[in-house]
Order: sequence, then C-alpha cells, then structure tokens
Amino acid sequence: MRLVAFRFLFIYFLLNITPWFWFYQIPGISFLNEIYVSGDFWFVDMVNRHLLHVKDKLNTNGMGSGDTSFAWAQFYSYLILSLLGCLVWTLLDRKRVKYDILNYILINIVRYNIAMIALNYGIIKLFALQMIYPNLHMMATPLGDLLPMRFSWLFLGYSTPYQVFSGVMEVMVGLLLLNRKTVTLGALMGTAVFTHVFLLNMSYDIPVKLLAMQTVISCLFLAACDWNRVWNFFFRNNTVGPATYLDMPLTKKWLRIGRYVFKAVFILLVVILPLKQAWSRHKNQSTITDMAPITSGIYTIKTFTKNNNTIPIKMNDEMQWKDFIFEKNGSGSILTQDTLFRQRYRRGYFDYKPDTLNQVIVFRKPMYGTSLFEMRYIIPNDSTISLWGKVRDDYLYFELVRADRRFQLSENQFHWISEANR
Repeated sequence: MRLVAFRFLFIYFLLNITPWFWFYQIPGISFLNEIYVSGDFWFVDMVNRHLLHVKDKLNTNGMGSGDTSFAWAQFYSYLILSLLGCLVWTLLDRKRVKYDILNYILINIVRYNIAMIALNYGIIKLFALQMIYPNLHMMATPLGDLLPMRFSWLFLGYSTPYQVFSGVMEVMVGLLLLNRKTVTLGALMGTAVFTHVFLLNMSYDIPVKLLAMQTVISCLFLAACDWNRVWNFFFRNNTVGPATYLDMPLTKKWLRIGRYVFKAVFILLVVILPLKQAWSRHKNQSTITDMAPITSGIYTIKTFTKNNNTIPIKMNDEMQWKDFIFEKNGSGSILTQDTLFRQRYRRGYFDYKPDTLNQVIVFRKPMYGTSLFEMRYIIPNDSTISLWGKVRDDYLYFELVRADRRFQLSENQFHWISEANR
C-alpha cells in the first residue's frame, strides 16, 4: 500500500509543481514548456467538458487570482490523471519493492518548491511590501463596502510588525528546507505557517486557496517522510538518531559538483536577488513625495459646473462625482459609480500625472494606462485646486478644497495601559 501511495504522490506532485518550468531560461526549454502548456490546456479543457463541468467555459485569466475555474479544473484533472497513472504504474511494476532514487528526487523537488514559495512570499513581507498600509482611498471607503479579501489585506497591512513577523516565519521555513539536516524542522514549521495562511485564505475568501492548500499538503508529505522519528521524539519521548531519508550517496563527481552548483544558483535567484529587489522597492516607497504641484489628500467639491451650469452635489446620485482623492504615488479616486473609471469598493479609480509646463493633469485608467481625459488646472494655494476640461461630451469645472480629514486608524493607537475598552 505504501508503494501505491508513493506512485500516486509522485505523479501528483510532478504535475502540480511542474519542476521543468524552473529551467525555462535554458535555451530550448522554453519552447518545450510552451508545447507542454498547450497540451495541458487541451487536456484540462477536454476533461472539464466531458467529465468535470466546473464551468462551461474555463477562465484562464484570473487577474491575480489563483482560484479560477481553470485552476480548479486543472487540479481535479491532475487528481484523475494521478489515479490513472498510479493504476497503470502499479500493474506494470507490481514486483518493485522500493524506489530509493525516485523517492530522493521527489523529496528534493517538493522541499525546494516549498522553499521557493516560502521565500517568495516571506521576503516581500520582511519589507512590508505584500500588504500595504491602508491608503487614503481605503480610509475613505466605508467598512461595509469592502470585500472580505480587501478587509483582511488592510488588517494585515495595518500592522507592519505583524507582517514582518509573518515574513520572518516564512523565510525561516525556506532557509530550514535548504539544509538537509533541518528539512524535518522546516516541514513541521511550514505546516504550521501555511495552515495559518490557508485558514486566512478560506476565512476571508482570498483567491490563493488552492496554492495554500497544496503547500500544506507538501509540508505534510515532507514531515511524513520522517514520521518515525517525529512520532518517537514528540509523542513517545524517545531518543532518536539522525535523519536518513535524504541520504543518497552520489558516487559520480559531476553529481556532487552539480548539487552544489544547483544550490548556489538557487540561493542566488531565490534568496539574494529577491532580497536586493525588495530592499530597493522598500527604499523607493519610503521616498515617494507628492506629485508636484498636487498636494496629496482628500478634496471636497466646493463648486461644480457642467456646460457653464452650476450643479448641486447630490449624495444620492451614484453617477455624480462627489470628491477627489490624490495619493502621493500618482493614483487617485473619486466617490462615484461612473464606469468611466475603474470601479472598486464603490469608488472610481484613476492614475494621474501633472504636466507643470502646460498646467494640465492627464487622467488615465489604472493597469491599462489608457488615457481617460485631460483637465487644465490652477492651484492658487496649498488647499485649493481648480480643474476644468472636456469629459466625454461635456465641459466640466471643479473647484476643489482640501479637507482637513483625520482618521483615527492612521494615528498611533497602541497603548500599554488601556483604562477602558475604547
């Protein structure tokens, strides 16, 4: 039964991890990977149409989501393929009593894959780059308008120490897995760390549930490879010897050299370079200043005219523009349901860039970079902006006044002594 389980897991992990993608930069490998991807799409689509029916038309573009209909159909297809492959393998190789070399290869593929995931997410958390501190857009959005994922993202991003601590834990998992002597500790620690991540994803509808679940399964597999020592040490209080499940004598000199070269390249690409990039991003974020001459902040609309007619601001009119928010990084939003903008959390989002020479502000659609419109401006003082220009077929004029809006959430609200539950 153990050999049958190994055959299933060997196929399952290879399909889900796809280690051949690790070498995509080697000449010729990218071409083979493209062929594999095309075949994979065809296979998953066929299985879905004839058996799974996850969705009539599978979506492959999740815009950052890892839980698309295609991803789930792929996961179920891989389970089916693993079962069928295991059955055929068992029938053809039923006399085999062990798979020492394949087991060694599988364990290393799984541990390096977990290490990559842990280091990838952990390093950006070390510099508080994954979950950003709530910006003015989020501060001005009513709590009830937020989706669960965004709510959790702001909760995690609000506390830099908590996010950094999470990053430290993930980086520790990755580093422990890189040393053969500490793989078991890394697997146990990874099980705890990524179970927490998986529960967050499930509880707040964060669309990385599938990856988190598979990472937990991978950690459990690694821990199970050393189960006898784990059981005797933690549950029977017995003395145990060193782990041997990763001992594989490499008799060939090129194999020994290759192992060191692979690990050195891995550390360079997955640890050193990402640390350098994250540090650079952190420094750049800390030096962001206002998009001169615009002063960042929330601006209320004092006067609004449309085709030279003064229009009162009606809060119950969802299409009307009711305020402007300008952030330091060149992003902005308006309290409106106007579909001209990118709609998120009942606000219309845009990117902006002032042209000080021509005194024009260019408004663009976020992510796509397409121009929405241009407006001329005058800034008589730090708290007032006048904007006018043609939007669609109308000539609009806005007189904006910077609001002295303060959010308690953005103030230092930590107290060692709290005399009451505030």
